[in-house]
Amino acid sequence: MLKSYEAILENGQMKWVADQPNVQSARVIVTILEETTPRSPRRTAAPAIAGQGKTLGDLVSPIIDEQDWECLK
Repeated sequence: MLKSYEAILENGQMKWVADQPNVQSARVIVTILEETTPRSPRRTAAPAIAGQGKTLGDLVSPIIDEQDWECLK
């Protein structure tokens, strides 16, 4: 059975990100992932409109009854 472990390769040394395999010796296949740019910080609302939004109804169910959905007719 194959298992995957995440590691970072720096200067020829592997640093395990989370779980480290419990083996003394093993044959491995290494896949190099391209460097990714760090995610940009989460966007926030402009100060002029921050806090002005309102939630109309439940976030899980629709605000109007299904019978009133024009697209379903």
